[in-house]
Formats: sequence, C-alpha cells, structure tokens
Amino acid sequence: MTPRFEAIGVVVSDMGRAIAFYRQLGLEFPDGAESEGHAEATTAGVRIMLDTEETVRSFDPDWKAPTEGHRSALAFRCDTPAEVDSAYANLLEHGGTGHKEPWDAPWGMRYAEVKDPDGNVVDLFADL
Repeated sequence: MTPRFEAIGVVVSDMGRAIAFYRQLGLEFPDGAESEGHAEATTAGVRIMLDTEETVRSFDPDWKAPTEGHRSALAFRCDTPAEVDSAYANLLEHGGTGHKEPWDAPWGMRYAEVKDPDGNVVDLFADL
C-alpha cells in the first residue's frame, strides 16, 4: 500500500481562539470543539487537524514551539484580488497578525500573508 496525503496538523495554544480564526476562512469545526484538545475540519478532501500544545505533549513530551520563523503555511485561494484584501482585513479583526500586507506578486497573483493567533502563516491569494 502506498501512503496517501490526507491531513495537515497545526499545533495551537488556545483551541477556541484557533477555531474562531479558521472559521473565518470557511473551515467548519464541530460545535463544542473549542473545549477539546483535538479538532478537525475537512475541506477539499483534506483534513485540517488542530491539536493543543498540551495534546501534543501528551504523546511527545519534548515538543517545543518554534521560536523563529515558520516551517509551513496553509494557503487559501480567493475568487478575486479584492477578496484577498477583504479576507486579510477580516482575519486581522479575528485574532490574526499581519505578516505581509496584500501585494501584486510578480507571478501574477494578489497575495497576502497573515499569522494565525499562534504564529502559523496563512497565505491568501487570487489570480490578477
């Protein structure tokens, strides 16, 4: 059997805050998941799995949060360049921190980067 890509895991410090942020991007988490140590949403056939730091440490006691930079990013396609700008502003109002304000990238896309409440990068993009 060949392994198949199925899920992306994100470690979060506050599940309720993380779910509120990712719901702004259209991810649907079960009601009550805000108080759990693990929560999942499925989009485009891929599961987005959120785990609290405590949950990760329950099976990996030596786990430590990165202190500089980021190692991965979730990317969300928007329908229009204007929607990139709007989504960027909305995420800032819902716990995100601006990382790269919207710009017209040389590869032909409107692009922006927001950090979620735990510093994980979320890319927003649309064709110009």
